[in-house]
Amino acid sequence: MVHVVLDAMGGDNAPGEIVKGAIEALKGSQSIRITLCGRESDIKAALEGCDYPRDRVEIVDAQEVISTEEAPVMAIRRKKESSIVKGLNLVKEKKADAFVSAGSSGAILVGGQLIVGRIKGVERPPLAPLIPSTTPKGVSLIIDCGANVDARSSHLVQFAKMGSIYMEHVIGVKNPRVAIVNIGAEEEKGNMLVKETFPLLKNCPDINFIGSIEAREIPNGGADVIVCEAFVGNVILKMYEGVGKMILKSIKGALMGSTLGKIGGLLIKPSLKGVMKTFDATEYGGAPLLGLNGLVVKVHGNATAKEISNAIMQCVTFKEQNINQRIADKIIIKDE
Repeated sequence: MVHVVLDAMGGDNAPGEIVKGAIEALKGSQSIRITLCGRESDIKAALEGCDYPRDRVEIVDAQEVISTEEAPVMAIRRKKESSIVKGLNLVKEKKADAFVSAGSSGAILVGGQLIVGRIKGVERPPLAPLIPSTTPKGVSLIIDCGANVDARSSHLVQFAKMGSIYMEHVIGVKNPRVAIVNIGAEEEKGNMLVKETFPLLKNCPDINFIGSIEAREIPNGGADVIVCEAFVGNVILKMYEGVGKMILKSIKGALMGSTLGKIGGLLIKPSLKGVMKTFDATEYGGAPLLGLNGLVVKVHGNATAKEISNAIMQCVTFKEQNINQRIADKIIIKDE
């Protein structure tokens, strides 16, 4: 049984969509147990009238909520009764396997490191979301996308190792191709960080390093693991999301702009659904914060039930594949 704690108060759609997502996951798998962490009265109100396996659902009352406007470090230290702090403590105490939240990104990142703690040997835990691409699995992993904006070369090497483990054992990509984001394919190009990191990745026997990757090649499936520091990664991720929305809006506008377009739209509707699904962030679950002593997953602030459910299933695979132990073995054995 995989025990997942959900921050029931985190995000724009809490607690309604969080609770719905939990119920969807529970119905989809018999191997999940869920703790809903948040204001008990609000959670019970959201559960009222719902059909769910009550023996696999627990509520932990947490009266405080950390907002996105608060300073993350101060909030984590002061709001001990918040849903984020209480949920992370359950993971720290090994009473739960994973924590999933749509709440404050800063508080989750800080709390993950301060409360759950890093695996021995891990210098910086990276945030690693899946993004759509034309790889055989249909996704690539971008690491880091928000946790470490001032990373060092040694951090990026560890990101590559952790990302490779995740892609191979959670997503099922054998010998995943690793590339570092650069402004050109040539080895001598890039800023100081890229120039320092490139030879380290090139000489790392634990990964399948294929060199530099330009941003335009990321959607084309140029690599399975995209390595960069968080500033670059976050820009790529947000640009991805924006372009995806723009493309879908443009297609819809073109199809609905004339009678002929509407007729054509009906003919291509089945195929179009598949394309639109590719750009749907809810399909990929959340972004795990890799390298911690327990699993912490951040989902979008506007996450719906579908994204929450997929993130929970992500946690199941993570636990079944023993990802944290694989990371610990790789980092400790190779880096010490």
